[in-house]
Amino acid sequence: MASKAYFSPKTFKFLRELKANNRREWFLSNKERYEREVRDPMLDFIASFAPRLKAISRNYVADPRPSGGSMFRIYRDTRFSPDKSPYKTHLAAHFTHAMGGDVHSPGFYLHLAPGQVFVASGIWHPDAGTALKIRNAIATKPRKWKAAIGSSDLKAKCSLDGEMLKRPPAGFAADHAMIEELKRKDFIASASFDETDACSPHFIDRFSDICETTAPLMRFLTTALDLPW
Repeated sequence: MASKAYFSPKTFKFLRELKANNRREWFLSNKERYEREVRDPMLDFIASFAPRLKAISRNYVADPRPSGGSMFRIYRDTRFSPDKSPYKTHLAAHFTHAMGGDVHSPGFYLHLAPGQVFVASGIWHPDAGTALKIRNAIATKPRKWKAAIGSSDLKAKCSLDGEMLKRPPAGFAADHAMIEELKRKDFIASASFDETDACSPHFIDRFSDICETTAPLMRFLTTALDLPW
């Protein structure tokens, strides 16, 4: 059964126009459009995804609050950036562990931008302590890691992404049986879509399917960090 469409061509039209007019004056004069065509559809999507996420893991959270919830703010932090553009030109949400802390903990991620729609699961650029825990788990439980990333379903729907170290990480021998996996700097599986997909009434079903498909990877990462799945 088809779900409703949450996003529309108007969502992407606004983001395109924002990229061309990334100024406070323009945004303020179009803020009602932003709320109606961009913010509110995402908040609605998050609220509808919440029970589906609970069925995958009761410890991951879909929070539809407009501030402090699963949706990333549209406002850029320009304090330490040479780019002083005040607004992000994409729409994104991150579904993280209730005990996981910040955006660098494992999570399910949705990214919508003109010409770039993707879904990702895992952890991107973990800090040194977090990466070490994950590498230790891979080294001591290689069969579980291979099972987490090796299913035919995951391989058919997703790609394993991220940067790799050029040398073995500290504490691991160059001839370790799992050295190529241990050299990962990111532990991410992703799937790409397009704007038509995102505007389809089936998109929440497809997003949920990717989250379910990557659940073994997420379970491995979650338990490696001593968090309950």
